[in-house]
Amino acid sequence: MSAAIRIREDYCAEELRVLARVSKDRGQTRRLMSLAAVMEGKSRLESAAIGLMDRQTLQDWVIRFNGDGPDGLIEHKSAGRKPKLSDEQKSRLAQHVEEGPGDHVPGLIRWRCVDLASLVRQRFNVDFHPATIACILHKLYYSHISARPHCSNGSVVCL
Repeated sequence: MSAAIRIREDYCAEELRVLARVSKDRGQTRRLMSLAAVMEGKSRLESAAIGLMDRQTLQDWVIRFNGDGPDGLIEHKSAGRKPKLSDEQKSRLAQHVEEGPGDHVPGLIRWRCVDLASLVRQRFNVDFHPATIACILHKLYYSHISARPHCSNGSVVCL
C-alpha cells in the first residue's frame, strides 16, 4: 500500500468549496471538490470518485495543488512542438512563391509542392514532405489551384 501524501493546510475544506463555486474551469471545480473531500477525512477512493478520477490521478493533483495552489489544478494545454520554419523563413517562402520558379529553377514554369520541398531543403536545411508543404502554403493563404501557364506571347504552354 502506498504512503499517503500530505495536502497543504493553508486552505480548509470550506475555502476549497468556495473556490470551486466561483471557478470558471470545470476540471478545476471537480478537483477542488475532491481535495475538499480529502480534507474532510474521506477515503482516497471516495474523494477520487467525487472528481471522476482514480486514486493515482487524485494523488497527482494533490502534488500539483501542494506546489501551485488552486491555480495548479487548471489543466493548461501544451504549447506543442516548435515549428520547423520560423516566421521569417515562412515569409521568404511566400516571397519565393510570389516570384515564381523562373528565377530559382531553370525550365520550371510553375511551383509544385515537390519543387518547393526541394527549395526549402536547399535554402533552409529543413526536410518536408510535399503534403506538409501544401499545408504550409494553405496556412499562408495560397490555394493549390493555379491557372494554366501562358507564354509571353499569350499562347497556352503544353507540357
